[in-house]
Amino acid sequence: MNVPAALKRITDQVWELPVSYKEGMLVPARIFASEKLVREMDAGVFEQVSNVATLPGIQRYAYCMPDGHWGYGFPIGGVAAMDPGTGVISPGGIGFDINCGMRLVLTNLTADQVFPKLHQLVDRLFARIPTGVGCHGFVKLKQDDFRSIVQQGSRWCLKNGFATQEDLDMTEEGGCFSGADASHISDKAVERGYNQLGTLGSGNHYCEIQVVKPENIMDAELAAAFGLTTVPNQVVIMFHCGSRGFGHQVATDYLKLFLSVMGRKYGIKIVDRELACAPFHSPEGQAYFSAMKCAVNMAFANRQVILHRIREVFSDLFHASPDELGLRMVYDVAHNTAKLERHEVNGTRKELLVHRKGSTRAFGPGAAGLPGCYAKTGQPVIIGGSMETGSYLLAGMQSGADAFFTTAHGSGRTMSRHEAKKNFRGDKLQREMEARGIYVRTDSFGGLAEEAGPAYKNIDEVVEATELAGLSKRVARLVPIGNIKG
Repeated sequence: MNVPAALKRITDQVWELPVSYKEGMLVPARIFASEKLVREMDAGVFEQVSNVATLPGIQRYAYCMPDGHWGYGFPIGGVAAMDPGTGVISPGGIGFDINCGMRLVLTNLTADQVFPKLHQLVDRLFARIPTGVGCHGFVKLKQDDFRSIVQQGSRWCLKNGFATQEDLDMTEEGGCFSGADASHISDKAVERGYNQLGTLGSGNHYCEIQVVKPENIMDAELAAAFGLTTVPNQVVIMFHCGSRGFGHQVATDYLKLFLSVMGRKYGIKIVDRELACAPFHSPEGQAYFSAMKCAVNMAFANRQVILHRIREVFSDLFHASPDELGLRMVYDVAHNTAKLERHEVNGTRKELLVHRKGSTRAFGPGAAGLPGCYAKTGQPVIIGGSMETGSYLLAGMQSGADAFFTTAHGSGRTMSRHEAKKNFRGDKLQREMEARGIYVRTDSFGGLAEEAGPAYKNIDEVVEATELAGLSKRVARLVPIGNIKG
């Protein structure tokens, strides 16, 4: 039993550790989950979310989403909003894979049209989109070109023929966080990233062909608004990746810097060195905020170049243009970021620095910053499940204000990668999935074993918990038929 005795049930989907739970907690810690999901959470979730509650400047609560599990510093699924005037910024609250995020792309093809060519389609995607640790992309860049990309994000892709204006309109912040300054990134970070544009990488990153079955549409009106009902059994493409080695190096560089100045220069004491931080308005804090934005922008550009490759593959195979095939984005949203946003605290709207680590922004209807076409629907939220079970498209809700308009980002792991590799064999899993109608190509059978369905929580239970908690509303369940995996 991992659940602390001090955990209080606030509602059926909201649980709270009071400030008395741990010395130094400045706010309570809240966990959104069903009782079953709470009981299945590892002990690290309760330890880490209560640690986050001790960080200077934290507002209202430290949060963990229903897919929460142990992470570096913050739990995966963690959320913390800081007063930027008195609070800190912490790389552990953002993660190493900065702007690891999701993109969902429509087609007007049906499953019946795609199934006869599914193996060709997946094989060609696997050949055209590099996967695996340290893989390189097809875009040949000089290091100074890369420094421009990390400041411009998807805007660079638009200028260089890898994007349409509509792509940028359907990307969080237009595919570019303003204020990214390449003078705040190290040469080592550039060296690790400049040849990785347009690559999936490894870990839980993937590109998946999915089907929207009519019986899996939960909200027909929202599904239509998001373009999911163009044809019966519509085929869509979902992919998940981030800022690759570049983002990892940015986080590594600034964790080292923060550990060196946090106590000595700023007198900050923390309960876990993985929560290394600096005052947000300090020179070090501002430099990291700028460098983090560079990594965010690299990830947006990375996903945009991958979309360009996807369009090429579909066009070649189906002998039609991307427009004729209806290859349009639903949305692109980030997981691992910190952003300045305005939220209400104790009846007053104020600017906050919102850390989201393995969690998704989920703005409700009418929120500023959403594309005009989603003003009445709320933000599309793309939730990746395991490659065996399926994924979801959700929508942000007005009631999400209770968690700074944030929801889950995926299923959430139930076992470590090491444990999954001990329990499953990648080659066997690949054969079993194909027998069930899911054709998978992978760079690594070990990596495939890590992503076995039983290594993850039940995605249906996770998204139901987010809806019952008022964080995000279910729109449609998406069923995998093809997958390329790093």
